[in-house]
Amino acid sequence: MDGRRSPGWRFGWLWAAYGVSAFGTRFAFDAFALVALLVLDAGPAEVSLLAAVGPAVGAVLAVPLGPWVEHRRKRPVMIATDVVRCAVLLSVPVAYAVDALTVGQLLVVSVTVAAADITFQAAVGAYVKDVVPKEELLRANGRLESTAWTATMLGPPLGGAAIGWFGPVTTVLADAVSYLLSAGALGAAGGGDRRPERPDARPRLRAGDLLDGWRHILRSRELRPLFLNTVLVNGLIMASSPLLVVLMVGPLGFAPWQYGLAFAVPCLGGLVGARLSRRLVARFGPRRVLRVTGTLRACWPLGLAFVGPGTAGLVLVMVIEFGLITSIGVFNPVFATRRLERTPADRVVRTLSAWSATGKASIAPLTALWGLLASLTGPRTAIALAGVLLLATPLLLPRHADEAHQGPSAP
Repeated sequence: MDGRRSPGWRFGWLWAAYGVSAFGTRFAFDAFALVALLVLDAGPAEVSLLAAVGPAVGAVLAVPLGPWVEHRRKRPVMIATDVVRCAVLLSVPVAYAVDALTVGQLLVVSVTVAAADITFQAAVGAYVKDVVPKEELLRANGRLESTAWTATMLGPPLGGAAIGWFGPVTTVLADAVSYLLSAGALGAAGGGDRRPERPDARPRLRAGDLLDGWRHILRSRELRPLFLNTVLVNGLIMASSPLLVVLMVGPLGFAPWQYGLAFAVPCLGGLVGARLSRRLVARFGPRRVLRVTGTLRACWPLGLAFVGPGTAGLVLVMVIEFGLITSIGVFNPVFATRRLERTPADRVVRTLSAWSATGKASIAPLTALWGLLASLTGPRTAIALAGVLLLATPLLLPRHADEAHQGPSAP
């Protein structure tokens, strides 16, 4: 990699690790639900339990890991989470091979992977801040964002084909291997992260340490509104997503492959947005870009309530999703960079863990609530309500920067 143009070779290895594990995760998209349905003959209640409770419980378990990880080197932590995820995922095909697989085991694996995911992502943020110069943070976050959207675009269709050819357990095995490859790439990075120091040399964590991430977020004039905005926006989008499946594949009569196509193609918008983010920040500044793209991403989902059958309906979904994902593709790397800049190096993991845990834990009750609403009013009405509420979320975007950081962010 060109040292003048890139955030550094250590980030290059991190990027490779992030890319291979992200692709493995998207390749195994909905794998547990499919294994439960196709292999274990599970019912809707058990599948819903896997989809909602597993990530939510994993988010709760990840909270105490944040303070512990904060005072350790981040690269070994990331490698450890990769190894843990690989091991627990491998237990699924092993149990399947000996005819011992159960829904309970899938739930335990789901919880473990969710907790490890949050810990890994928080450690990634801290590692990026350590090894990437401040002026290159936005470029680095843009590359991670574009990689995530590429994996989202390619992974599910290829995973669906693999399930058709070899069965659903195959994608779980591929996901496990991706974490093993990720651990190898991180091992090749060779360190570079700083050795954290405890200012008071406490031998044990205090109960109050668990709340440090939330304290930092809620005391910041800039992070607090960003936190509320991103948690609510992501929760509403995810809560209405299953209802769109029901609407399109049910009353509107779309085939499953058409539904998959409607969401795979617009992921190109994520690549476009991530590529544009740095140029837009250089021209307009990070705060204006956040406000404009944060507003735009809230405007698109309401249109999904007006989707009809046939080609016109499919095209409408693609256009709406392309606009939404492009806006998110610009917003996310700018937001991630701003969050790192506004967080002290000794509090990054706790802040990111608290942020991710809150987001994941909030999705489960919102999804359940919107499912209940859809059962009473129909999926189209519930999707419309989520869209209307999203229109109010730009009011939560920050209007003031933190006083200690009034200087412009590096483009």
